[in-house]
Amino acid sequence: MVGAAAPEDVHPQKAFGWAARDTSGVLSPFNFSRRHEVVGVVTEVGKKVQKLKVGEKVGVGCIVGSCRSCDNCGKNLENYCTKMLLTYGSTYYDGTPTYGGYSDIMVVDEHFAVRIPDNMALDVTAPLLCAGITVYSPLRHFELDKPGLHIGVVGLGGLGHMAVKFAKAFGAKVTVISTSPNKKDQALNLLRADSFLISSDPQQIQEGAGTMDGIIDTVSAKHPLIQLIGLLKTEGRLVMVGAPVKPLELPVLPLLLGRKMVAGSGIGGVKETQEMIDFAAKHDIKADIELIPMDYVNTAMERVQKADVRYRFVIDIGNTLKPT
Repeated sequence: MVGAAAPEDVHPQKAFGWAARDTSGVLSPFNFSRRHEVVGVVTEVGKKVQKLKVGEKVGVGCIVGSCRSCDNCGKNLENYCTKMLLTYGSTYYDGTPTYGGYSDIMVVDEHFAVRIPDNMALDVTAPLLCAGITVYSPLRHFELDKPGLHIGVVGLGGLGHMAVKFAKAFGAKVTVISTSPNKKDQALNLLRADSFLISSDPQQIQEGAGTMDGIIDTVSAKHPLIQLIGLLKTEGRLVMVGAPVKPLELPVLPLLLGRKMVAGSGIGGVKETQEMIDFAAKHDIKADIELIPMDYVNTAMERVQKADVRYRFVIDIGNTLKPT
């Protein structure tokens, strides 16, 4: 931005973190000035802050700004605001970057912070602010949160394992749908899903046909939808929360024959995120994580590419970030 003030002039508070400075994606120590799914404790508040107090546990999800005046913002859907600002990789209103959460401090508008109840540990709560709300929101919006429903969850990763936990907490019967037979033990014994289905097995697909009220599809790779649509009951809902890079084929006739729906959903607004956190606190829902030190982050990135994590890495900033 021509003529924009330097970040250190706008925000003189010094911060230290890790950042990628080139296209390699490798992170290294980074000293900067500042104004991800991040959790921590409030250390300072502005004069006009009313929502939060020093010492409270808080979290910041994927967004730190929106216009606050459009129709979506008026409906507490800041995540669908056309002027929504991401926690990382966006340019804030004053022209400075939003650096994300890989640092010792973070500054955020109180509207975009959520309270973390005292009974929730910060490390296992952090992923709820992204993966958790991403699956909670469609379960609630598409009325898949009623006891006794049969919910399918496609993919058993960071999003999928949270979808299983929330659906079970809502009282649903849950079937994990996967291409990987080796995920069966995790689904049934670790996450307590009710059943497990291999999506590439025609016999299992046939046996499950027309049995599910809704399906949360968390897969971001290209995959066929026709088998999933076939698993739905009449008026069933297939909700996409993964984001495949390549377009998916959508067979229309199976939708017509059962008045079925294919929809999408992305994270959630601030009000709903707080609702999700409070629900998780009440039902003891937490993410399954691997806690890592800051200097392990590049190795963790490599492992993420290999899907070698169950199911989220969480960086222990407070105990392992050492200024250099």
